[in-house]
Amino acid sequence: MSNQASDTLFRLIKSLNKPEKRYFKVFSSRISGGEKSNYSILFDAIDKQNEYDEAAIMKRFRKEAFVRSFSITKSRLYDAILRSLDAYHANSSTEAQLKKLLHCVEILYKKALYHQSAKLLQSAKRIAEKYEKHTTLLEIFEWEKMLIEKDTYENTDEKALEKMLADDMRVLKKIEIFSNYWNVKSRLFFILNKRGKARSEKEISGFKNIIDSTLLKSDAKDRYFRTEYLYNHIYSVYYFGIGDYKNSYKYLNDNVEHIEKNVDKFKDEPNIYFSLLTNIIYIGIQSKKYKEAFEFLEKLRAMPEKLALTKNEDLDFRLFYSVYSTEQTIYYLMGEFEKGMDTIPIVEEGLKLYESKLSNVRKSFMFFNSALICFGAEKYAQALRWTNRLLNDIDIKKSEDIYCFSQMLNLIIHFELGNDRMIPYAIKSTQRYLKTRNRVYKFETVFMNFINKMLKLDKKQQIQAYKELKPELEELKKDNFERTAFEYFDFLSWTESKISGKPFKEIMKAKAKK
Repeated sequence: MSNQASDTLFRLIKSLNKPEKRYFKVFSSRISGGEKSNYSILFDAIDKQNEYDEAAIMKRFRKEAFVRSFSITKSRLYDAILRSLDAYHANSSTEAQLKKLLHCVEILYKKALYHQSAKLLQSAKRIAEKYEKHTTLLEIFEWEKMLIEKDTYENTDEKALEKMLADDMRVLKKIEIFSNYWNVKSRLFFILNKRGKARSEKEISGFKNIIDSTLLKSDAKDRYFRTEYLYNHIYSVYYFGIGDYKNSYKYLNDNVEHIEKNVDKFKDEPNIYFSLLTNIIYIGIQSKKYKEAFEFLEKLRAMPEKLALTKNEDLDFRLFYSVYSTEQTIYYLMGEFEKGMDTIPIVEEGLKLYESKLSNVRKSFMFFNSALICFGAEKYAQALRWTNRLLNDIDIKKSEDIYCFSQMLNLIIHFELGNDRMIPYAIKSTQRYLKTRNRVYKFETVFMNFINKMLKLDKKQQIQAYKELKPELEELKKDNFERTAFEYFDFLSWTESKISGKPFKEIMKAKAKK
C-alpha cells in the first residue's frame, strides 16, 4: 500500500467503536488458530497512536518478519478488518440481511441444491417486497429466471412467465421514478447550497421548471414509500427556495407523518429523519411556531430510541450537528442568547471530534450560528473568531450565500469592537467578494453603501444614519427576493438597537413574543 493507504489503514482503525474492536480481536484469533497474530499485534500498535507514525511502527517491530513486507502486511490487515466488519454487521440492516440471504442462495445453487436455493430465495423475496427494496428484487427476479432455465422451463407456464415480466416492469418503473425524483431533489439542493434561495423571477422559474418536468408527469400509483417521501421533500424544498414557508411547512409535516407511519421502513436510513426534523424546526421557528419547534427538537433528541438505532460514531456526529445547530438557531431567533452560550463549549468539543466528518455547508452553518449566539450575548471577540473560521476555512464555491452574509456579519462585529483600523480592509474584502461572485442584490448594495458612509461620521451623525437606514431595510424585508438576507442575520433588529440604545438581544426577544 502507498503512504496514503497507510493513512487509510490508520483512519479505518480509529473509526472502529469498542464492540467492533473486540469483535476484530475474536475474528483475528480465529483465523490465526487462537494465537495472537501479526494482524492483531500491528492493529494494537496503530490503535495506540494519536497520529499515524509509520517510522515508529517500523522501528518498534524491526526484528519481526512481517516488517520486511510491511506494505503487504498492512494491506492484509486492512482486508481482515473489512472482513470482520462485514461479519459483525451481517444483520445490521435489511439490506445486509438480504445480501447475506442472496449469497446463501448462490452457494446452494452452485451446489445443485436447487430446491433449498429456491426456498431461501422466497424468504428473501418476502423481505424485499415488505421493505420495497426494488434493486434487490431485480436480483431476486434474476435468480428466479435462472431456476426456471435450469429445468428447461419444465416447471413453469405462460401465465407465470407473463407475471414475471409484469413484476419486472412494475419494479423497473418504481426504480425509474425514484431515480428521476432523486435527480430533481439533488438539482434543487445543488442550487440552494451553491447560490442560496431564489432572489429573482428567473431563479424561481428555474426551480419550477426542474419540478414540473418530472413530478407532474408521474402517477401517484407508481410511487412507493421512498418516492412518496421524495415527492413531499421536493415540494418542501421548492417552496423553501422561493420563500413560501407556509407551503414548505405543510409538505415537511406531511413527511414527518409519512415517516412515523413507516418507521420500520426508514429505520435503516436515520439521516432522512434527522434532516427532516431539522428542516421543519427551522421553518417552524422562521414562522414563529416556537412551541412546535421545541416539540420537534425533542423528537430529534429521542430519534435513536424511536428508530431503535444502535449507537455509533456516525450517528453521534449527525445527532451532534442536527441538535446543536438547530438549538442555536432557536435560541438566536428567540433572543435567548444566554441559553445559547451554554451550547458553545459543547459545539467546540463536538467540532474537535467530528469536524472532519462535516460537509463544508454544515460547518458553515455551525460556525455562523455560533457567531450569532456570541454576537447576541455581546461576546464580540468570540463572535469574530467564529466568522474568521468560516471565512478562512470554508470553500466559498460550496456555500456562497452563507459566506456572503458572514462577510457582512464580520463587518458589523468589527464595528461593535471598534476595530477602526480593520474595517476598511474588511470592507474591501467584502466588496471584492461581491463583485467577483456577482452577489450584488439590492440588500447588499444598501448595506455596503451604509457601511462606507459610517466611516466618515461621528457618533451623533451615525445615529441619524441608522434612522435613515431603517426604512430602507423595512422596504427590503417586504421584497420576496431580498428578505432572505434577514433570515441569516436580523439587520433590522440590529439597526433598531442602535437607534433605541437597547441591547440587540432585547429587541430580538420582544420580536419573538409578537
